[in-house]
Amino acid sequence: MKRLFAGALAVLLMTGCASSIMESYVGKSIQEPILDYGPPSHVMDISANRRAFQWSMTNSGVIPITTPTTTTVYGNGGYATAYSQSTTYVPHSNQCVYTLTAIKQGDDYIVDGFRKPTLMCE
Repeated sequence: MKRLFAGALAVLLMTGCASSIMESYVGKSIQEPILDYGPPSHVMDISANRRAFQWSMTNSGVIPITTPTTTTVYGNGGYATAYSQSTTYVPHSNQCVYTLTAIKQGDDYIVDGFRKPTLMCE
C-alpha cells in the first residue's frame, strides 16, 4: 500500500500544479484555454455578464509496483540464494473538472478567476 501511495504521489508531482496553470489564464481571453484544451464541456451563466467555463478531463495510466523476492535453493553442492523482482502494474483513472470564470467585455470573455480543483487533480 505504501508503494501504491508513493507511486500516486510521484505521478501528481510530475504532472505539475493545475492551479498555477489556471491562474496563468487570469486576465486573458477565454479563447486562450480553449485553444490549449479545446472547447469546454460545460458553460453556465453566473450573472448577466459573467460565465463559468468547465473542462472535464480523465487522467489515466498505470503505476508500477516492484516486489523483490529472495529464494534459497538447495542442491547436492549446498545451497544458493536467488534474488529476483517482479513488477505489477496497477491501473489508475481520475476524473477532474477544471473551472474558469470570466466576465464579458465586448464580444469576448476575459478570465477573472478559477476554482481550485480537488487535491487529486492538482
